[in-house]
Amino acid sequence: MQSRLSAQSSWLQSYYFGRAIFSIAWVAAAVLFSGQAGPAAFLLVIYPAWDAIANLADARVNGGLIANPSQTLNVVVSAVTALAVIVASSHSSYAVLAVFGGWAILAGVLQLSTGVRRWREFGAQWAMILSGAQSALAGGYMISRAIGPVAPTILDIAPYAGFGAFYFLLSAIWLVARGHRSVRA
Repeated sequence: MQSRLSAQSSWLQSYYFGRAIFSIAWVAAAVLFSGQAGPAAFLLVIYPAWDAIANLADARVNGGLIANPSQTLNVVVSAVTALAVIVASSHSSYAVLAVFGGWAILAGVLQLSTGVRRWREFGAQWAMILSGAQSALAGGYMISRAIGPVAPTILDIAPYAGFGAFYFLLSAIWLVARGHRSVRA
């Protein structure tokens, strides 16, 4: 039992570090390519697609899709969002931001649910719970901006990804520190 928990904790550390690195790279690319329609559109599609892939991998490692219903639903929501971003990008940047806002709300609630469920087994999920709640709030803000007068850009989404990177990095570091404390004890 202890070795299974240790292996899953090790996976979560790697998973959280990987998600943080991806998000940091995404924010850097968003800033770099913010004035270029093609690369920005690609980045806007790849972000929810990556989320779908990451949730799928994590659910599979942690008992499968049936054992992780919030992540299973997040896989579906994120994949549909990637497709919706493609459709929305042919309409307007307002539509893209509205799609991202809706996704941020749903994905945030699902992440919060996953964090609460994992808290019982792994602890150290408070940052993921906070991240999920903040994601849902950020989604509401994005939707309010999507109906505003100023045309949105990818830079309206970059802070959302940046905060995601921060929370994933914080969670990974917290799990590493927790692991070191338990080894010394």
